[in-house]
Amino acid sequence: MTSSSSRPRRGKFLEALARAERKVFTRPAPKSAKAQVQFLLTRAKGATQALAERLGVSRRTVERYRAGTLTTPQKRLRAALVGGETGSEWQPHVRAQARHQAATSSGMMVEVTAYFGFTCTGSSDDGRERSITTAISPTCAKQILELQEAGATEEDLHPNVAEAITEL
Repeated sequence: MTSSSSRPRRGKFLEALARAERKVFTRPAPKSAKAQVQFLLTRAKGATQALAERLGVSRRTVERYRAGTLTTPQKRLRAALVGGETGSEWQPHVRAQARHQAATSSGMMVEVTAYFGFTCTGSSDDGRERSITTAISPTCAKQILELQEAGATEEDLHPNVAEAITEL
């Protein structure tokens, strides 16, 4: 029987890619709900109904955030504004440029947690988790980024990331 600390952890690669993209932004993304809604409205060319449908709220709610009468979004709307919609629309040219550079010349730095060692318990040969930070080649980075853009899940990306790390 394995304890929860010895099981491998997965499911963080897409989040790590999003964090890496945010690091290359030249300006910070809007923080307040009003600024986020105003930004999304400019991207939607002022269509409050279309934005309301994307966010899953009423048109009137979008108008209230734009006017500043509502300032604290509920959890579901906050998650849509901060993580989803604003983050995916912010500085698309900078994001594309960083992806192109990673896929053609510089590659990517990847930090993973791996489990090394034997499985015997109670001895010095017990397996241990180790953090490994390594650079992967531009060809592997290109393949991973293409899969991500095609809508790959964590499970789809895991073998490719593992192969890229073992290639080194």
